[in-house]
Amino acid sequence: MVISGPAGIGKSALLDYATTSATDLQVGRTAGIEAEQELGFAALHRLLRPFLGRRGRLPGPQRDALETAFGLLHAAPPDRFLVGLATLTLLAEAAATKPVLAVCDDAQWMDRESLEVLAFVARRLHADAIVMLFGVRDDDTALDSLTGLPELRLSGLPGDEALALLQASVDTEVDRVIAAQRVAETDGNPLAILELGRSLARGEAAEPAFGQPLSLDGRLKERFLRQVVGLDTLTQQVLLVAAADATSDPVLLRQAMARLASASPAEVGTALERAEDAELLTDGARFRHPLIRSAVYGAATSSRRRQVHAALAEATDPVGDADRHAWHLAAAADGPDEEVATRLEAGADRARERGGHLAQAAFLRRAAELTRPGPQRNGRLLAACGAALTAGAPHRAEELLDLLTPDLGVPFLDALAMRLRGFLNVMLGRPGAVTLLLQAAQTLSELDPRAGQETLLEAMDAAIVVARIGPGMSAKQVAQAALAAPRAVPAEPREPGVGGLLLAGHATLISVGYAQAVPLMRRGVNAMLAADEHGDASRWFLLGAVLALDLWDIDALGAGAHRFSTAARRQGALRMLQAGAHGSATHALLCGRLAAAEAHFAEFMDIAAAIGADLRFAGTSDVLLHAWRGDRERTLAAVAVQAGPESEQPGGLQVQFARTALVVLELGHRRYAQAQAAAEIVYASDPPHYGGAVLPDLVEAAVRNDDLATAQRALQRLSERAEASGTAWALGLLARSRALVTGDDQLYLRAHELLAATPLAPERARTHLLYGEWLRRRHRRSEARQQLRAAYELFAGMGATAFAERARIELAATGEHARTRDPSTVRALTPQELRVAQLAAAGVTNQEIAAELFISASTVEYHLRKVFRKLDVTSRRQLKDVMDA
Repeated sequence: MVISGPAGIGKSALLDYATTSATDLQVGRTAGIEAEQELGFAALHRLLRPFLGRRGRLPGPQRDALETAFGLLHAAPPDRFLVGLATLTLLAEAAATKPVLAVCDDAQWMDRESLEVLAFVARRLHADAIVMLFGVRDDDTALDSLTGLPELRLSGLPGDEALALLQASVDTEVDRVIAAQRVAETDGNPLAILELGRSLARGEAAEPAFGQPLSLDGRLKERFLRQVVGLDTLTQQVLLVAAADATSDPVLLRQAMARLASASPAEVGTALERAEDAELLTDGARFRHPLIRSAVYGAATSSRRRQVHAALAEATDPVGDADRHAWHLAAAADGPDEEVATRLEAGADRARERGGHLAQAAFLRRAAELTRPGPQRNGRLLAACGAALTAGAPHRAEELLDLLTPDLGVPFLDALAMRLRGFLNVMLGRPGAVTLLLQAAQTLSELDPRAGQETLLEAMDAAIVVARIGPGMSAKQVAQAALAAPRAVPAEPREPGVGGLLLAGHATLISVGYAQAVPLMRRGVNAMLAADEHGDASRWFLLGAVLALDLWDIDALGAGAHRFSTAARRQGALRMLQAGAHGSATHALLCGRLAAAEAHFAEFMDIAAAIGADLRFAGTSDVLLHAWRGDRERTLAAVAVQAGPESEQPGGLQVQFARTALVVLELGHRRYAQAQAAAEIVYASDPPHYGGAVLPDLVEAAVRNDDLATAQRALQRLSERAEASGTAWALGLLARSRALVTGDDQLYLRAHELLAATPLAPERARTHLLYGEWLRRRHRRSEARQQLRAAYELFAGMGATAFAERARIELAATGEHARTRDPSTVRALTPQELRVAQLAAAGVTNQEIAAELFISASTVEYHLRKVFRKLDVTSRRQLKDVMDA
């Protein structure tokens, strides 16, 4: 649950109440600290400290990720979602023995890495004895990261209760008229009311309690400052040092005060007591409320703050706590300082090694601020921008780009800035993203061919795959630029790398033609399948999967999706897993395993939510699944999103999926005129990617509409591409389409023979259906029944209800009635239950299933209990038999 509200409304009080009430729970508590917002995983480390003794029980990759994030292990930077899974597993392990309460206060000041990990964990709590509570300001962007969790929004106390609280906070009777006037100014805010009570207790009632022009936060800070000003100089200095130090470490405070004011430990101790007596500090050097810390630090002059940070830097261990030491040095700097900037760069490197990319960006930004204007400063800002983009924070990246010093005349840095701005525009769905990437690539290709090639790949990926990035450069313009760029797409590359081959395949396909591109496309796909999944192949998997689809190579698509999904699960790389899940869903769909496709699409959506993708478009990625199931309402709704009037980039791949889905839907429902009209839109635009998929459908629709001319035109284009491809899938579709146009019996049989060698059950079923329809129209009823019966069984078995009904109607016209099939009980399972059931039936342990699906072992057990009940089985052996059937 998220507890939200303005400062002082009582969030921390409720969290304190929860903590003290949880006597039978293990408690972990953390709070965001404003001064530590840039230290990656700092808040998470504080929360997990009581449970870290159990980390030896984590699976190896999870343990390594968590220890690397906390600087306990030097290894490859971990994906933060693998850190999230490790956190979930660690808490679930602890909760298996005794329930766990995890309290996260002041989430608005948490470092971004910690907040995203904890939000990830919270969304995956289903059957675990774990409670997670977040306290957050209701006007803060941190709430965006916690979207979807239950929320308790706090508001001010009503008038009578506010007056009662005020009266309870003072020992003497309060004049009701004055009290009502002062309480009205607080908006019922409990902290403001208590501060008002303190002022009345000091006899300050004659003066206005708060200045009206200030916000409530401002009024409270003003009151706290009046208390501070009333204290002696040494106590004020102690408060400022405590405000500048996020550790609340009394030892460090005493050491800093010795350097700052030559104060002895006894004098500092006395000052701390005076601050506690004034109710500003509690428990040593901790502020009673974060607003007090903010008020003290904000009221100090910049020179005074620099002196305090210099003292803290001297008192901080430069080796054992190098990051905090560097940060204090930076805060103490009064202008450019290359030595401190270099220390900050080292801190950025350490943050990157822990996977704290936002912390890396913060260190680099501060290093840039301490660097004189020029190329080095811009270089540091660009590196910070890249780190922010890696962390998935495009708005922060944009702030960094806006700090660049313009007109330095350094083409490489200018091109790099353009590339980063183009990439962040892709992430934000803004127009002109491809244009910027292409312009950057043209400069980089001359200065750094590898960087130029990567930028061209980013531009190609955006133009082909990313939905709705607005008008600008088309995929064809990107392809032409790639073919013209020096060394980006060599004519006969010996060692071009996966990226170079994929770029060559796409560029040639778009700019030259299908037949000429096939050899390069095949080389690119084969290179992707053979390459190390840790390198470029994982980054550009989706581009390889698109080429496999265009080649009608179902085996390559399935092998690539399986390989990179498996690697992504092992690495905890959710963005890579998202692409793999979509590839797996598409492969399962094309093979007629619609329930499995639904499970993969559900995983795709689960990951999209976890990484903050646009769910409106991601949520309609399964449009082809709805079409094959004959679900008109859901298909049309998805088509309206993906290919409706809002689309500003009609060549986008998702648009082609949507338009193709509409054709499949209409064919299943025997609406041939509508199917032909939808297919002709794709045929007329002839998109280079996935445009070939609609050609057999157009032939079928046109033949049913007695439009032989259109059918022959579509057949001619299909012939050129299928023969160039040469796969059994392509040639089987070609033979079937030729049979439809010519009525040649042998071509139907040839189509059967070719498609029988593939896993493409829907295409086999459609071939049975079309051959059976052709035989029935020629009054060869006995042969027709055999084909139509096979079509019906296949379609009904996979859940393609519209096509099954079409086959049933045709079969009834031959005089035979199809046996009604009972829907399999497996279809009663939810997508998540199905995924768990499939893995359990395959012999995977609960812990391994949890790691694979990014859930806890307790949640796996919860789903398995439901699976066993729904399928009426009592053992994994029985489950395997049901799943196999």
